Amino acid sequence: MASRKVVNIGAQQFDRLIEENKFYIDKTGFIREWWETGADVTLITRPRRFGKTLNMSMVECFFSNQYAGRSDLFEGLSIWTVPQNPEDKDYRHIQGTFPVIFLSFAKIKAADSKGMKYAMSSIIFEAYQKNRFLCEGDFLSEAEKRYFNSIEPGMEMEIAVDAIYTLSNFLCRYYDKRVIILLDEYDTPMQEAWISGYWDEAVRFFRNFFNASFKTNPYMQRALITGITRVSKESIFSDFNNPEVITTTSDKYASYFGFTEQEVFQALEEMELEQEKEGVKRWYDGFTFGSVTGMYNPWSIINFIGKNGQYDTYWADSSSNGLVSQLLQTGSINIKQTMELLMQGNSFETEIDEQVIFDQLETDENAVWSLLLATGYLKAEQLKRRGRLLKKVYTLRLTNMEVESMFVKMIRGWFRSTTEVYNEFIKALLSDNVKKMNTFMNKVALNTFSFFDSGTRPSQGAAPERFYHGFVLGMVIDLADRYKVCSNRESGYGRYDVLLKPLDKREKAFIFEFKVLDPDENELTLEDTLANAHAQIEEKQYAAELAAEGFAPAQLRKYRFAFQGKKCLIG
Repeated sequence: MASRKVVNIGAQQFDRLIEENKFYIDKTGFIREWWETGADVTLITRPRRFGKTLNMSMVECFFSNQYAGRSDLFEGLSIWTVPQNPEDKDYRHIQGTFPVIFLSFAKIKAADSKGMKYAMSSIIFEAYQKNRFLCEGDFLSEAEKRYFNSIEPGMEMEIAVDAIYTLSNFLCRYYDKRVIILLDEYDTPMQEAWISGYWDEAVRFFRNFFNASFKTNPYMQRALITGITRVSKESIFSDFNNPEVITTTSDKYASYFGFTEQEVFQALEEMELEQEKEGVKRWYDGFTFGSVTGMYNPWSIINFIGKNGQYDTYWADSSSNGLVSQLLQTGSINIKQTMELLMQGNSFETEIDEQVIFDQLETDENAVWSLLLATGYLKAEQLKRRGRLLKKVYTLRLTNMEVESMFVKMIRGWFRSTTEVYNEFIKALLSDNVKKMNTFMNKVALNTFSFFDSGTRPSQGAAPERFYHGFVLGMVIDLADRYKVCSNRESGYGRYDVLLKPLDKREKAFIFEFKVLDPDENELTLEDTLANAHAQIEEKQYAAELAAEGFAPAQLRKYRFAFQGKKCLIG
């Protein structure tokens, strides 16, 4: 860029960006690399706001015959460079030479299957209306014209399933050239179907739709599909013959979706913000695609530049993050414990299956971590292959400060209805006021207990533990400036539930033991449960870790939390 350009935040139309000479980082090299692979169907997954839609618009502008003669859109960009090597292909001659069908499922966010079907039929209707000229004259038979006119919002799904296949047929015959099909955000309706409870019905439709549109379509030249997640082959791609799948752990096309550090730093210099390089790296760096590190999400960078260097959680706040919040709220004890580690800057190892199986999210922890990796909230730092079957085990960590800040807001939001009461509990805890601790903890538990165990498969006996680990996550956030919060760690002869270790060693330290009333252990009252919890703290010597670090007995506070349903007694 020769001069400082205007930043168009949220722009997704390639032709408008170029025509208006707005801020743009050249990604047209993707066109060459994608075309040279020769793959019939390519699926590329990237987190949201990583330039997928803009790149799809770029591909449409390059190949579509509706943009024939528009070399002005690409002059000066990588794809329009005259090859220096005679063996390299010159792609300028194929610009604007193909019929293209461009679909986006971004708006299919329906609360039920009826709404999904109507939204889907409306998108197909729009594709037909863009090609209304096919009905002019005698090109189509009368029967074909009747079919064309039957494509409308609310049409039967039996018609919708084959509609893109049939439109490909019409366009291929008209132009005597096979069609390129572009599908953006293919998985949005699948995510909505899982959240809203009509997963099975959506799977039945989309399996048939994808099969007709992409697998059994002889009128298709190439297809490019983008989305956030790789929905399992068993769900909707079961009939596909080996589509090329590019995920966040693939090296291919790594630099074309998102900004590289070199591109970001060059943009900061050109926009007179070069003094912010280190801050931008600290806040927004961290995305990794395959072996390519140092990737940045375009949404945050464009907003940061557009707002003249103001730091904020732009990318993290660009979505409700409702699915992620729901999975963590109602997730297992292990999921909450792992989140505690992540929020304290640690990493963990887990096996990852990049095919996200949505109907296993509530029963398979690895599916949750796979989803968080695909959506960009976690980054893969290392890959190890273990065992005879060489299972893929990744080391995962929170992506960057922006993502960490998002999780802080999310976890605090879990206690929004009891924020004042929660804060009063923390004050009572730090001031040794056990009476008030009991008062406030019972209010918090009453209002949020089921909130942490409200999935489709509530866990009965595990509910109190899910509650207290959700509660501990809140303490990790709110006490981070004064305490190191540890949970389920070895100390003495066992594992304590929670330990609050002050950063200032002159302050008090806390040990918590959580226990559910158990009649099989002769516990008839919460007082009996408290007594057993106290005995466990002493017998297992949970204070050994603190004593070894020099904390005096007078500094230690040992609290037992006894639960019976939503009732809690602290002593």
